[in-house]
Formats: sequence, structure tokens, C-alpha cells
Amino acid sequence: MLNIVRAEHLKWRRTFIPKLVWLAPSIALLLCVALMGGIDVQNGSYNWWYTLFLPGALSLVCSLALQKDAKLKYRGLLALPFTPGTLWTSKILACTGWLLTTLAVFLIGITAGGLLFGQTIPLMSSLAGSALIFLTFLWQIPLCLFLAARFGLFAAVLLNMAGTIVGVVQFDRGGLWDYIPYTITARLMCPVLSILPNGLPVPADSPLRSTDMILPGTLVSLGWFAILFLLTTVWFRRQEAK
Repeated sequence: MLNIVRAEHLKWRRTFIPKLVWLAPSIALLLCVALMGGIDVQNGSYNWWYTLFLPGALSLVCSLALQKDAKLKYRGLLALPFTPGTLWTSKILACTGWLLTTLAVFLIGITAGGLLFGQTIPLMSSLAGSALIFLTFLWQIPLCLFLAARFGLFAAVLLNMAGTIVGVVQFDRGGLWDYIPYTITARLMCPVLSILPNGLPVPADSPLRSTDMILPGTLVSLGWFAILFLLTTVWFRRQEAK
């Protein structure tokens, strides 16, 4: 499996994917420095990061990771001596590695920004926030790969960004919305980072500061990842018969 994932990375060499690892977090950080003049750069950067730049970049990465194979209708990919499920899993793992790497780049940048302009988010909170973003974004990888395969690059990016916008708007509605994966990241950032998706601090008496939703929200996100992983794997296996 590791060799197949490495082969996926080799396909990325002449694409925009490796540049997005550092470009997406850098733009988010630099934009907040420019707009805020360094004031509250950590708060602003986190909000731009998980509500705009990261979902957009992840959608683009998943689409680009599938683009070459999709153009050939997966003939070259399915001709390899591996099961379709293994090949699909390798793409998900490769994109997962990209997600983890770009989050590490952002974490380093946001920590440096705090040292330069003043720390508004403690390091441990920042670490916890980045870890939760990773866990609550995993489900987007099989979804975006599937959307890119079925509808193309631009549709995958637009559909995922539309879902993200709806999730950010409805994140505090409660009820069934707590089980919609697009709302979970924004909801969990409130008790961990003490900031709302609009960059304002969470009021001291707000129920959004409660940590009770962190574990259930994370488990729901991982559950969505497992479901989407299984469903998209079954779908990809059927491509071999076409």
C-alpha cells in the first residue's frame, strides 16, 4: 500500500498539488496580516483557514489527484495488478497525507504569527484546533474524490464550498444540524479556540463554549468518513466492470 501511495505522489509532481501545501496556508496568513495589520492575526487566520482556504484547497487537491485517471476513464489505473478498492484507498491516503502536511504548515505559520504580532490563541489550543480540523475534514476527501470523478473539477470545488458555507451559517442551530458534517468543524472551534466563525470571540456565557460536543462531533465526523469511504470504494469497484 505504501508503494502505491508513493506512486500517487509521483503523479503529483507536475501538478499544482505540491504548491498548494504551503500556498493555501500562506495566503490565509498573509491576507490576515495585510487586512488586520497584525492585530488578531491568529483569530482571523484560523477563521479564513477552516471556512474558506482549506476546504477550497482540499477540494482542488482531490480533483487534481483524480483528473489524469478520470480522463482515461481509469483504464490505466485499473490495469494495475491491484484491486480497485486498494487503488481508491491509496488515493484517499495520499490526499490525507496532503491534508496533514498543509495543517502542519499552517500550525507553524500561525504559531510564528503569534510570536510576531501577539498571541491570542495558546499553543495547546492551537494544536488541539488543528488536530480537530484534521479529524473533522477527513470525510471531505472521499466525497470530493467522488464529486470530481462524477461531475468534474469545478463542480467538486463549488459543491464542497457551497456545503461549507451552509455549514458555517447553520453551525449553531443544533438538532439534526449537529450531525451534518459541514457544521461540525465550526461548532468545535468555538470551545477550543474561543472564536466564532466570523472571527469574534465567543461570549463568556455562551453554551457554544461547552466542550461536551467535542467528542460526539469528532465521532460523527469519523463516522461520515467511514460511510463515505465504504460507499465510494464500492462505487469505484464498479468502474472496473464498465
